Amino acid sequence: MKLLLIFAFFTQVIFNSNHLFANETCSRVAVINYQEILVDAGSSKKGEGLRYYLDKDPISRELLDKYQEENKPSTWSAAASTVGSLFILSGLLQTNKAEGFANRDSLLYSGAILISISYLTSKTLQYNNEEYLKQAIDQYNKRNSPKIFFNPYSDGTNTTLGVGVSKEF
Repeated sequence: MKLLLIFAFFTQVIFNSNHLFANETCSRVAVINYQEILVDAGSSKKGEGLRYYLDKDPISRELLDKYQEENKPSTWSAAASTVGSLFILSGLLQTNKAEGFANRDSLLYSGAILISISYLTSKTLQYNNEEYLKQAIDQYNKRNSPKIFFNPYSDGTNTTLGVGVSKEF
């Protein structure tokens, strides 16, 4: 029963996390000359849709490169998730007769905690990394034209009341 509750909680967190962090990647747009430009268009690199404009300014280009470099998946996150999954798998395969750290509940809980910490850490780093893209756009707008209008964060009209529960005010 405990395992089922833990699984249901983490499933809710994973599937509804787009309400908790920055806007969805595939739908982010910037307005340039009254035209909407896809920010993450056509490649696996986030922010690549603005490269044509941000390449005109060397500071903006460096900040965009830093933004894209920091958005790559980390080895630590992948390793922590893998170890957590192995803990859960070994906990499921083990009987309750074992004692010490290797008992079933300890492996299940530690695996779930390790996976959740890894997930939340990577999402937090991605959210904080959006500041580099915002700075790149601000630096471009200071010295270049046409201006880019883009806010990588939520517009604030949608308030999250709980996990996956939101209400517009």
